[in-house]
Amino acid sequence: MISLRRSLLQSKVLITCGLKSSAFWTFNFNKINKTATCIPHMRHVSTTRHISNKDEKFDPAKWLLLLIPVTAFGLGTWQVRRRSWKRKLISDLKARTSAEPRDLPENLEELSELEYCPVRVRGEFDHSREMYMGPRTLLVDGEAVSQGTSFSHKSQIGYMVITPFKLVNRDLTILINRGWVPAKNTDPETRKSGQIEGEVDMIGVVRLDEKRAPFMPKNKKNAWFYRDLPKMAEVAGTDPIFLEAIADYTVSGGPIGGQTRIALRDEHLTYFLTWFGLSAVTGFMWYRVFVLRKPLL
Repeated sequence: MISLRRSLLQSKVLITCGLKSSAFWTFNFNKINKTATCIPHMRHVSTTRHISNKDEKFDPAKWLLLLIPVTAFGLGTWQVRRRSWKRKLISDLKARTSAEPRDLPENLEELSELEYCPVRVRGEFDHSREMYMGPRTLLVDGEAVSQGTSFSHKSQIGYMVITPFKLVNRDLTILINRGWVPAKNTDPETRKSGQIEGEVDMIGVVRLDEKRAPFMPKNKKNAWFYRDLPKMAEVAGTDPIFLEAIADYTVSGGPIGGQTRIALRDEHLTYFLTWFGLSAVTGFMWYRVFVLRKPLL
């Protein structure tokens, strides 16, 4: 009878206190006042919910989009290096073209290391084998111009006059780019005063063979679009040596010298600012969307 009463009382306490999955409970029954109290066990397990990062699903789009700012930053860094390289190249070219003229080396193989260096020669032009390379834009101080010159013309499109030059002190005939003439003056009869006769001293910068640019027409016997020294020398019957006359050797009524382009385009500052700006903007957008979980707008 007593056992039955204790069982009923224990069931009533269980209903009152309740059972929770996160705790263990013990029951002390007071025999005197026949009541029960619920005392939490010391090993109570916390019911706080922990969210694991492992539950977050892998989002390939998130990491693919991160490639945009990362790649833009890499391209910006590359343009910084390209700008340093280009500025050094321009500086070297100006130093070479402004150096003191030297004699044509005895060992002609040394010319491969002397491009843009000024060289002194003495000889005589053979105007009967004149060639023309172009069309070309007139250059002044190494840069294209759009204003009028000593020739009366509206367009600055013309041709380079390439003339064989027989050296007096060596058994060599070289090619000299005497300079630029407008298209209407390619015929020597229109510029007779500029056709120098007899022995003359010339200073020209060494130029090497030139590769054909993409989409540029191929050279023909009477139409030269780029410097193909072996072929030009073969057609003109000269040695494959090419000089470009400096501006000081411009002849009144003749070709305008100084047609060596040394002012290379340097737009890398614009390029790397563009890439770094793109990297910053897209990087911020990625951080806002995927880290802060906020909309773009």
